[in-house]
Amino acid sequence: MTEPRVLAEDDERIALYKPAALPVFPPHREPEQPSLLSWWLQNGGSARDWPEGYAGGIAHRLDNRTDGLVIVARTPAALARLRESFAAARLRKFYLFRSAAEVSFDTELCTLPIAHHQKKKDRMVVKNGPRSWHRGNWYPAWTEFSRLAPGLWQAEIRTGVMHQIRVHAEAVGLPLDGDGIYGGRDGPYLLRHYRIIGHDWEFLLDGAHDFDLG
Repeated sequence: MTEPRVLAEDDERIALYKPAALPVFPPHREPEQPSLLSWWLQNGGSARDWPEGYAGGIAHRLDNRTDGLVIVARTPAALARLRESFAAARLRKFYLFRSAAEVSFDTELCTLPIAHHQKKKDRMVVKNGPRSWHRGNWYPAWTEFSRLAPGLWQAEIRTGVMHQIRVHAEAVGLPLDGDGIYGGRDGPYLLRHYRIIGHDWEFLLDGAHDFDLG
């Protein structure tokens, strides 16, 4: 799974596949660089007057190194309904990752609030106590981890805070293999968004469990 493509669609939404290392939107300093948005606009996407931050009808982001499902709205009205569902935490989003950590649990729910690191712009922190060092606001976050097989984990999230799965995984003792920022050894890591469930709809990435971290 190395190229963007359309995976599925219904009357209001389209599910795209975003490869790892491809940004959803072009970097501000390099707007001509490849992105999921540029691919989408060349392959059926509409450049109509979308709200700022949602060009092409793209309803949410994935980190550059995360691959998997990205949902696109067909119309501004459909986008507004999607964004309302995201904001109200009504969408269930499922990710896969690997961790070599040894833990005693098979399922674990983490609801620690998340904020930006006080000094490092590329990091987030969890609220472990009333004096946890941070910058800006604390954001509510909900992540449930489930063991699928030895070393293979699923993370379900209902919220969408920056680096949420990675920082919550570190907090419960499950740093992603290769995630040097949040407790894992330096190297490539895989985090794959493979399933999303709405009120009366669902998209699933076929073959999502077939990956190799090297």
